[in-house]
Amino acid sequence: MIDPQRITLMNSAPELRAAYVLYWMQQSQRAVHNPALEVAIAAGNRLKIPVLVVFALDEHVYGANARHYTFMLEGLAETAHRLRARGMAFVIRRGTADEVVLPLVEQAALLVCDRGYLRRQRTSCARIAALAQRRVLRVEGDVVVPVELASRRPEVAARTLRAKLSPHRSRFLVPLRALRLQVQTHSLTFASDVDLDNVPLAVSRLKVDQSVASVGAFRGGYAQARARLRHFVEQQLRGYQSGRTQLVGAQVSKLSPYLRFGQISPVEVALAATNALAPVQDRASFLDELIVQRELAANFVSTVDNYARFESLPQWARKTLDAHRRDRRPHLYKYAELAAATTHDPYWNAAMTEMLITGYMHNHLRMYWGKKILEWSASPEEAYENLLRLNNTYFIDGRDASAFANVGWVFGLHDRPWPERQIFGQVRYMNAAGLKRKTDIEAYVQRISGSSP
Repeated sequence: MIDPQRITLMNSAPELRAAYVLYWMQQSQRAVHNPALEVAIAAGNRLKIPVLVVFALDEHVYGANARHYTFMLEGLAETAHRLRARGMAFVIRRGTADEVVLPLVEQAALLVCDRGYLRRQRTSCARIAALAQRRVLRVEGDVVVPVELASRRPEVAARTLRAKLSPHRSRFLVPLRALRLQVQTHSLTFASDVDLDNVPLAVSRLKVDQSVASVGAFRGGYAQARARLRHFVEQQLRGYQSGRTQLVGAQVSKLSPYLRFGQISPVEVALAATNALAPVQDRASFLDELIVQRELAANFVSTVDNYARFESLPQWARKTLDAHRRDRRPHLYKYAELAAATTHDPYWNAAMTEMLITGYMHNHLRMYWGKKILEWSASPEEAYENLLRLNNTYFIDGRDASAFANVGWVFGLHDRPWPERQIFGQVRYMNAAGLKRKTDIEAYVQRISGSSP
């Protein structure tokens, strides 16, 4: 049973007698441990009609490119196979939600959709609900604790949200039973216009930025995510608290791309970590990252309208950065130089090179990487724009709630004032000495040095 707190009635329209229940898959791009999917199946069983799953492939999402679409379509190819194995029809078509979902709503008894937190996702869901003319249920399945249940206002930091999440965690950290679909969709035939049997060809035909190519380091899909999760909890979770900062042989899950595209449930990940044979402190440290830090980002984009702009930063941070905007910068780099990894700093260049090649960067390096862009830019605003653009272009897990919150953190979001210094003012500073003290940075640079962007 899905906790009622995860389900939101999006309009006052009635449920109709019709051909099928329609599930509009948007954020939760998986067939396993997906609350929205199970709500749709339960409705289909109650009404004794089949379930149709639709995905609208919008080619005009800001900042998305071939790297992102390849990873996403690899996951959707597996999802389509798993849905059909469970007796459901799956259709993927190019276009906006209005263009793809609304025509299929006309034959639906009701519409079920999952929940994303970005403005584009929220706006699209509200618009479809207003136009659907039948009941629309939104089901929240990509956080552990539903966002509004934890907090309805912007949280200052992880410490303030942590206390609000704690009373609800056990309630929502429960396995999700997969229902058996009683009426299968063999009689329903719907044509897709994206060939998931050949993802590279499908991506090449999309009207998206093809210059940022797919990567071999990460392949999309639930099976890949599940394999990474199993390896992490069995081999790397023990010692996570101290080992997560190491750059070579790092004890990290590398699940963020899969969570970003909803290819694995955060509840499934949290349950695996909770039940792992690892010390309490290691499990607690990982769960804090997975639940508190990730849901702090969801809180941020859900409660701050201009979350993608410099103006979203705390007033104290903008004030102190403004006071130091005329400080002398020892180095200045434009976007093209940063994107080419051609700065004077070998540590930064190595991190950027790994990002270009793999779409991934260790979290500790991400912090250093971002702080240096602030230090090397002509203004805080230019630094913010360049950092956000690099983050959302090359990281596979870019362009989601965590991406916007992580970029904001570089400039003081979810942090506190620190002792004042040049350029940064009271915003937290990071330097190479800290990397050397806390990480095996020289070994990392040596590993990356043989690669090229």
